[in-house]
Amino acid sequence: MDPFSIVSRLFLDVGILSWDILLTLSNLVRRKRRIGHVTPQGHPGYGKHWPEYSPPKETDSRCSCPALNAMANHGIIPRSGRDISFVEVGDHIRTTYNFSPTFCSFVPRFAARMLKKNYSEDLFDLEELDLHNGIEHDGSLLRLDSALEQTQSTKHVPFIEELLTTATGKDKKDNTVITTKDLSRILGKRRAVARAVNKEFSLSFFHKIFGSTNAATLVTVFGGRVDDLHSFLHEERLPEGWESHIRQHHGITLMQLNKTILGIELGVREQDWAEAAREAAERHKVSV
Repeated sequence: MDPFSIVSRLFLDVGILSWDILLTLSNLVRRKRRIGHVTPQGHPGYGKHWPEYSPPKETDSRCSCPALNAMANHGIIPRSGRDISFVEVGDHIRTTYNFSPTFCSFVPRFAARMLKKNYSEDLFDLEELDLHNGIEHDGSLLRLDSALEQTQSTKHVPFIEELLTTATGKDKKDNTVITTKDLSRILGKRRAVARAVNKEFSLSFFHKIFGSTNAATLVTVFGGRVDDLHSFLHEERLPEGWESHIRQHHGITLMQLNKTILGIELGVREQDWAEAAREAAERHKVSV
């Protein structure tokens, strides 16, 4: 990459992060969106009415991200999961889940760089996002490692069920919810077991943070509600009558999301699962 591109990228990232600080401060004083009106009028999901759900066909493209897959399954982005604009997917993430414009600019730009594509002009298929150790990583909350399951759009049902059954919290309406402590605990187990059974296991600090980011969306966007997460994780479907639990005027910013991400990551303790990792390694030896 030439020096000019590096400098221009740096200025762009600094600009996005500076904008994010301003949006974070504005969120503190602006009135939150009313319940039932989180999704903007004129966009899919307004009034909690989502486009018809349709499971993917064999020829459709999907990835390891249930949030993007759900958008494709509802036709918010192309149902085929192919020829998607980086710019447009950011706009749809914003209106569907109420992430801030800074988040919805930064993340698709990062994906475009990862795929060596032009953010403004190029298109992508969902499956391209599963470039190993790009965004996709080992020790996933919901998927087997790519060394064990090459098709990362394949959900590992036992992982999903274990995640949902570990929920220990209750919300104000007495719904069972997953807490950040629950997520830290299960991430610790996932990483410890994956490290034991996958000879090709790798997990950088960056990918640990990305894993905690994915986990954080379950408690921010869905409020951790197990009933809603069941259809979202198993079927990659937006629940009937659902809207994002994020009600900040500008959506949740990178800075605000980082508080939840760090809370989850700092609570991860792989060492607590040493015995479970040994048992999993023994079972894996027998199965192969």
